[in-house]
Amino acid sequence: MNLYDFKVTDRKGNEVALSDYKGKVVLVVNTATGCGFTPQYTDLQNIYDEFKNAGLEILDFPCNQFANQAPGDNEEIHTFCTGRFGITFPQFGKIDVNGENAIPLYKWITENTSFEGFDGAAKLMLGAVVKSMDKDYKKNGNIKWNFTKILFNKNGEIVARFEPTASMDKVKAAIKKEL
Repeated sequence: MNLYDFKVTDRKGNEVALSDYKGKVVLVVNTATGCGFTPQYTDLQNIYDEFKNAGLEILDFPCNQFANQAPGDNEEIHTFCTGRFGITFPQFGKIDVNGENAIPLYKWITENTSFEGFDGAAKLMLGAVVKSMDKDYKKNGNIKWNFTKILFNKNGEIVARFEPTASMDKVKAAIKKEL
């Protein structure tokens, strides 16, 4: 299996085949509008502006599973993201990334990636919060928090997973390598 085997729902409720992105480098991100990592939208948009003409797509999947930090409906979330951060990359309907209601794409992602560890100053605080929700969080591929990024190559294969605390410079370097 690869990225192109899945279909998702856009923010208006229409089905989208991810095979539409064949031949592109794709960064899939679960996001939230009220999270401490929400300012990463600026970095993501800057990366998108720099590399979209070279074949990058960023696919934004709002998710309210982590401390209810994406409480709005699809249109409210979209209005916030375009108005506050000027995002122009595709934004899909709100989803679950873990558990029985996770969409098939994310079930596959969590089965085929592993937790990469938290970096930087947020490491201790975020680790404690995540551990309170999942005592074995270091041993499974579940998405741990908002703004986890999964990088796919031009063949739709997973090449990297970046936890929300990963440096955006590291994410950008990995994208450049795949392009």
